[in-house]
Amino acid sequence: MSKKEFVTQIPEPPLSRFLFADTRMGWLWTILRIYIGWQWLYAGYEKVISPVWVGPKAGMAIEGFLMGALKKTSGAHPDVSGWYAEFIKSFVLHHTVLFSYMVSFGELFVGIALILGLFTGLAAFFGGFMNMNYLFAGTISTNPFMFVIELLLILAWRVAGWYGLDRYILPLLGTPWQPGKAFKK
Repeated sequence: MSKKEFVTQIPEPPLSRFLFADTRMGWLWTILRIYIGWQWLYAGYEKVISPVWVGPKAGMAIEGFLMGALKKTSGAHPDVSGWYAEFIKSFVLHHTVLFSYMVSFGELFVGIALILGLFTGLAAFFGGFMNMNYLFAGTISTNPFMFVIELLLILAWRVAGWYGLDRYILPLLGTPWQPGKAFKK
């Protein structure tokens, strides 16, 4: 028996296929994508124009945020886990200017990409990554809600950018497992 005979594929359920792979659902993902994109764009823009995030005083705002997070590490059920507090103390606090720029421009770029529908799955992943870090730092706010929508956008990556640039860019570039038109001879 060859190795190929042992490969089993489980078919995608019809509901899952309809929600996450059918272009007829592109309108739903477009609404959610633009909503989340606007949240990130606005948050990033506010940081980029602020001198305590980007500019001569860069790092001040994030340092204050992180010091607040470190205050949430005590008690029987702390809001910030010990391992994350250690990461903040031993690494992030030593590079606050770098992280200040990364957060500011990361939020801005994720927002732009989601609004344009450009590399939607990747943009949603990085948005979710930022939301998870805010949650690890003990900030609830809208982070769980945004994370859930971003998770759904990641699952719907094939059609979430259908009404956006992905409709044209993805067939041209392809995926790592199937090159697009630009890479075929």
